Amino acid sequence: MFETHEIEAPKKETWKTKKRLKLQRMREKKIRKAANTRDPRRLRVKGKKTKQRFSIAEERIKHKLDNARIKEALLIERLTRYDVPKAQGPVVEPVTLSGEERFYMKKMAQKRSNYVPIGRRGIFGGVILNMHMHWKKHETVKVICKPCKPGQVQDYADEISRLSGGIPIQIIGDDTIIFYRGKNYEQPKVMSPVDTLSKKRALEKSKYEQSLESVRRFITIAEKELELYYRHVALYGDPSDRDPKSVLDCSRAKDGPNKVGTTNNTDSLSTGGSSKSHSSAAAGFVDEELSEYEDEKSSGDHLGYEYDDDMISEELVSCDETADDNTFFIQQGDDMHLRSQSDSPRAGN
Repeated sequence: MFETHEIEAPKKETWKTKKRLKLQRMREKKIRKAANTRDPRRLRVKGKKTKQRFSIAEERIKHKLDNARIKEALLIERLTRYDVPKAQGPVVEPVTLSGEERFYMKKMAQKRSNYVPIGRRGIFGGVILNMHMHWKKHETVKVICKPCKPGQVQDYADEISRLSGGIPIQIIGDDTIIFYRGKNYEQPKVMSPVDTLSKKRALEKSKYEQSLESVRRFITIAEKELELYYRHVALYGDPSDRDPKSVLDCSRAKDGPNKVGTTNNTDSLSTGGSSKSHSSAAAGFVDEELSEYEDEKSSGDHLGYEYDDDMISEELVSCDETADDNTFFIQQGDDMHLRSQSDSPRAGN
């Protein structure tokens, strides 16, 4: 006979009003905050957070700097909780490798695919444990450090060799270290060292370190901003002492005469008519002729030719007469054009 069990019917979800839904979300938010008490983002100056308004930029920058320095002190104090006293690592006999053995170990390590990653947690007990697990079957193991700051690989190599007892053979680039287990390797009973953090505490420490780095970067930027503000005040005076209307008055005073001059110029151009344009055209024609004669004279002197000044003066006079004739013809053409316009309605009538 089969056993039978009674199953309760699923409860129908009751319709929640906006107020009840809001209260439920607030309760869930409080539970999440209580669970994550070690979040570095919750470290701040005690007291109710209020939005402050500052009349001067200097007060605003100084207020931010004070808060950032308080947070920096809190983060440093919190990081001291994760300091572990260094214990004596495994005693390793000094191993001397010949050049051929070292070359062989490097090649074998590069060909094999066994490696141990070091992530944002850094060096903790799990990294050393994984290295000993690899050394069961392999003589070498690669340790890949990502992310890794420049110059940090050497510190990692010294710390891992102290904790694991391995010998660093080669450092490849800025993020890879090859470790050799040694000739007389014996696997220890406790593969995870005592003076290392657990996986959870290593992650918490990395979060505090990351927050401390960002706070220090913000402090340097704020100090530069305050220095630029003091330079601006030394050059142009305090901006809070200025009258805001003075800037408008200066702009009007600068733009006023220019605008009047431009209007007068436009009126004179409109009233001048075609007479100024003709005179300017004639003057330009004479200037071009003079420049051509000067160029020819300079080239002739260079080539050894001689020019007579009387001949040049007669030619210039003839050029002036032709220019006057041209202006007469241009004026006559304009008069004829005006006459034709004045005669057109008469013809229509």
